[in-house]
Amino acid sequence: MGKKLQGKSIVITGSGRGIGRALAMLAAAEGAKVVVNDPGVSMDGSGSDKSPADEVVDAIRSAGGTAVANYDSVASMQGGENIVKTCVDSFGRIDCLINVAGILRDRMIFNMSEQEWDDVIAVHLKGHFACTRAAVVLMRQQRYGRIINFSSISGLRGNAGQANYGAAKAGIAGFTRVVARDLGRYGVTCNAIAPMAITRMTAAVPQRPGSVVTGDVQEMLPEHIAPMTLYLATDEAWNINGQIFHVAGGMVSLARTETPIATITKNGKWTLEELAMLVPQHLVQGIPNPAPPPDDLEIPGRPAKAPA
Repeated sequence: MGKKLQGKSIVITGSGRGIGRALAMLAAAEGAKVVVNDPGVSMDGSGSDKSPADEVVDAIRSAGGTAVANYDSVASMQGGENIVKTCVDSFGRIDCLINVAGILRDRMIFNMSEQEWDDVIAVHLKGHFACTRAAVVLMRQQRYGRIINFSSISGLRGNAGQANYGAAKAGIAGFTRVVARDLGRYGVTCNAIAPMAITRMTAAVPQRPGSVVTGDVQEMLPEHIAPMTLYLATDEAWNINGQIFHVAGGMVSLARTETPIATITKNGKWTLEELAMLVPQHLVQGIPNPAPPPDDLEIPGRPAKAPA
């Protein structure tokens, strides 16, 4: 190991299992002092168990690394403050925050309850805010810091049955780009990873029509996500800011920031008749419907099929 993170103090939320655990192990192997945060909840956010965080801390220490456990939930401002405080109290400062913690409450939108929506938004989107808000006050003062968030293809492209999760992950992408602009002048960067890896969370996602988690996924382990994520925590990544990277197996891709890909213009206000003609021809021509209705469903406006 090159010890690229020697002496850095890093908080990793949700690091008792899965991707977070892989990050914690590699960070410690690269010389970082790690706060292993995990309340040990089930995938839906219920229950609590200190053993996942404790086991990772024990593994890091057994390998000669430095780590402490924290069991706070990211879903409250107090929890975020306590997580960051654990790092500062234990190691003297915080150099990097990696927001991984998450839960699932999958349900098709017509069946999703308000509680299922609120719980997922709280852990993912508010959790990113609560921890980041606590960390960046200190990072701004010290003129140094790395924030690394976790978005998802579910939010960037969509995944059936995950309106709550997808909305949170899309929000995290926007949050990342704004925080990058807020903090770049202070020597603090903020980037995001959109991972594809086999974890207990992805294993629980049903392979329904319209799902992006389908097919034969091989060589996509949590350990494959760790190197690119932790590269963003190094000093060498000082000028990478506001970016989102897709990481799966041995593949790393830079996501394109959303920009217009087709445009129509006129002087004045469009009419519905003009738009009915020009939008299909010039704006969305060749763009597939991600979930088209079946052929036998009568759809007003759909051209009739020619008889066979």
